[in-house]
Amino acid sequence: MDRDLLSHLPVVLCVARRGGFGTAASELGMSPSSVSHAVKLVEERLGAPIFARTTRSVALTELGERFVSLAGAGLAELNTAWERAQSELTGASGLLRINAPRITLDWVLKPILAAMAEDYPDVTCEVFFEDGLADVVGDGFDAGIRLGRMVSDDMIGVRLAPAFRVILVASPGYVERYGVPGTLSDISSHACIQYRMTSAGNIYRWDLQDGNATVQLDTKGGVIVNDMLQALSLAEAGFGICYTFEPLAKAALETGRLVEVLPTAFIEEDGLTLYYPRRASQAPKLRAFIDTAKRLA
Repeated sequence: MDRDLLSHLPVVLCVARRGGFGTAASELGMSPSSVSHAVKLVEERLGAPIFARTTRSVALTELGERFVSLAGAGLAELNTAWERAQSELTGASGLLRINAPRITLDWVLKPILAAMAEDYPDVTCEVFFEDGLADVVGDGFDAGIRLGRMVSDDMIGVRLAPAFRVILVASPGYVERYGVPGTLSDISSHACIQYRMTSAGNIYRWDLQDGNATVQLDTKGGVIVNDMLQALSLAEAGFGICYTFEPLAKAALETGRLVEVLPTAFIEEDGLTLYYPRRASQAPKLRAFIDTAKRLA
């Protein structure tokens, strides 16, 4: 490969990740024409198109997918080598990008971020909050945070929070006005605060325990949200029954703003896990985050 092409490869990878020349140009701080020129130069030297272009979309060709996968892994190795060498001189540094659900900020991230700012001032932590599943490698993140069961087997995982209960809650005012369901079948006659899955787009079916069996319940109600924290806020305001993670509702339960409904119907869920590809664990900035998280766990 011609050495002068190396500087153009991050541009190609950014176009692939962002799915367009304009969005890549915005991220890189370049003009769209400069981005287009860089991609065209790589394609000409390669002798084949990396992207299939139409007036409305940009997509990787079959060869482009293989090229971007291998080139991305190679550049990541180079970045890691550079950061490790620099860290021996100056300590961990650089931009650490993490993809995480919104609920994790108050739950686990704030103390980690505070400790990182204190102990590793040359590391900038960027947290992109996204509730759906994320391809951390393909989307340019160093690591992600999800429930343990959602992490694929080819990733390394570090536990950030232990297993917890998934429960039903409602406000005292709602309970006083409408009563509480005595059985799972009674939930169909109650207002439920529904949750729409960000990635799949469907209304989430509630997984609950019915004796020795786990069942999925369809619910109905006057409000649908895509944010579990907002669902809790609506539950406190008396809009209906909310299906939630117990750690998120702990303060409201302790102060009486919420009460648990059907306490025997809870299920247990895997704790929160920080996950990342094996090769990424050698990057000093991620190693610093991992060590900090383990120390505070």
